[in-house]
Amino acid sequence: MAAYTNDVAGKKDGNSIHARRFVAYLVLILVTFICLFWFYILFINATRSNSELSTGFRPTPSSHFFENWTNLKEGTLPIFTGMINSLVIAVLTAGLATYFSTMTAYAIHAYEFKLKNAMFTFILMIMMIPTQVTVLGFLQLIGNIGLDNNPAALIVPAVASPAVFFYMKQYMDSTLPLSLIEAARIDGSGEFRTFNQIVLPLMKPAIAVQAIFSFVSSWNNYFTPALVLHDDAKKTLPILIAQLRSADFLKFDMGQVYMMIAFSIFPVILVYLVLSRYIVGGVTLGGVKG
Repeated sequence: MAAYTNDVAGKKDGNSIHARRFVAYLVLILVTFICLFWFYILFINATRSNSELSTGFRPTPSSHFFENWTNLKEGTLPIFTGMINSLVIAVLTAGLATYFSTMTAYAIHAYEFKLKNAMFTFILMIMMIPTQVTVLGFLQLIGNIGLDNNPAALIVPAVASPAVFFYMKQYMDSTLPLSLIEAARIDGSGEFRTFNQIVLPLMKPAIAVQAIFSFVSSWNNYFTPALVLHDDAKKTLPILIAQLRSADFLKFDMGQVYMMIAFSIFPVILVYLVLSRYIVGGVTLGGVKG
């Protein structure tokens, strides 16, 4: 009787697990569809002409893809220059933000000094201040030091990235034991060597996650570049897309706008595909404090 009861209970547990798994996969499929559907709309609209877009959405592609691309490429906006500008700024921003934020988090994590807690709190306080509050002072500063209309004004501030620092600090608390650092010091390893050859390899998942976030954030940033960059040859893609959308009625072409948006997201998709395998592990470990 007891064996029969256990078998029934086991079957019920198995059915329950299968049911939960089915629901989980169903939800994941639905979420995936919702996320990818907007990309599908974007690429479909990039194949349609301005007159076709004015008639409403159709789920099938049209035949104006190369026409939209030719019109965009031969237009007045320097889209390839904008692509290069966006790539340079986004790559350098992601690299500086992740490296120096990791270094700052390492200093807070591995060293003991009097103002350690106060410094950590101060950095978190800075993270709470929105960009719009400090933008006037920022513009005055870059004007005084001669960085107005210079991409460096968008790259150098990435050295101080409180949000990336906070994530790296939480990740270190989970995965970087102080005993490992002490063992490296006992073996005669210098601080920079310990950081670059021991700490950074352990932080690869977190660095990859924050590199994606920093890259995408810089790539999509419109507010600050629109205030800093004035020459068309120095502008990034979000600014050029806004200029294309604000064209006068006679020159406005929604097909070109969709084509340029599609053109602008390819690097983001590429970066995500290259680094995506680190995202799950990085987000999971970074959110758990050991």
